[in-house]
Amino acid sequence: MVMARAFAPGKCILFGEHAVVYGHPAVAVAIDSGVEVSIEESDRWTLEGLPFDSARHPHISHILDEVFRYDGPSLRMEVNSGLFSAAGLGSSAALSNAIGAALHSHTKPSEPIDPVGLARMSHLAEARAQQGRASPTDTATSALGGCVVVSGEHIEGTRHVFDATLTTPEGEREWSVNIVDLPSDMEEAWLVIGFTGEASPTGKMVAGVAQRLKDEPQLEKEMDAIARITRAGLTALSAGNLEAVGMAMDACHQKLRLLGVSSPSLEALVEAVGPHALGAKLTGAGGGGCMVALAREPQRVAEAIEIAGGRPLISRFGASGVHLL
Repeated sequence: MVMARAFAPGKCILFGEHAVVYGHPAVAVAIDSGVEVSIEESDRWTLEGLPFDSARHPHISHILDEVFRYDGPSLRMEVNSGLFSAAGLGSSAALSNAIGAALHSHTKPSEPIDPVGLARMSHLAEARAQQGRASPTDTATSALGGCVVVSGEHIEGTRHVFDATLTTPEGEREWSVNIVDLPSDMEEAWLVIGFTGEASPTGKMVAGVAQRLKDEPQLEKEMDAIARITRAGLTALSAGNLEAVGMAMDACHQKLRLLGVSSPSLEALVEAVGPHALGAKLTGAGGGGCMVALAREPQRVAEAIEIAGGRPLISRFGASGVHLL
């Protein structure tokens, strides 16, 4: 019996969270940790040893039924995740990409996988699981790997890969998905992610920011500031200027704090790594979840996170995208 195996990385957002909801760019990088999926034929449908319940896993059902229109023998699906769950690291998107790649390998073993096709497929699967709302940030970063910029328009200094559209309850949304070609200087940089241990409630945090902007219109200038910081951070990334990337991360965190999306546990971790990192900020929706630090000495930063009560995860900067094993 032949087993198909695939791996898709998680992601962390370097700049632009929350502002991306309002059409500004967001910069995300693929990380070393991710989700591994194995698929083989079986006498019954199972997921991680339990009977497969399509209602509980709508994105997997979408990929099986609507993308692949799979009508072959029952499958045994095993999932092994190295990501903190509900922490803003794109675990759901990585699962969709890994399932898609493994299914492709199982049904069309002689055809190479198409990362852009997978990114599009996984984006629709995520939207199906999230009541029609999903940005392509997580799925594109996991599929393509490296450093990805998602925006309402093409961003100068990036390489355009594809455009994504989605019909949401609020109307038609469009995104431009681009890649930043990282210089060799970035090879000496490490990302150290610190998990607070608290789940990050994305929907709640996004809704909270929307309400705050309504109540305090002057906060709109903080969104514009995040967009400016994101563009400055991109320029620094393209030049391989690690110090400037770190400064942009620090500045972005200050603006996110003003928007009210940080938390005491996130602040404790960001403060703890300060003396050892080039820059640090919350990553993702906030309110819990993770922070990320840029470091030349990742072990020292990881130790500082542990001492402050967090769980560290060390990654290269911009890992490779989805691939077969």
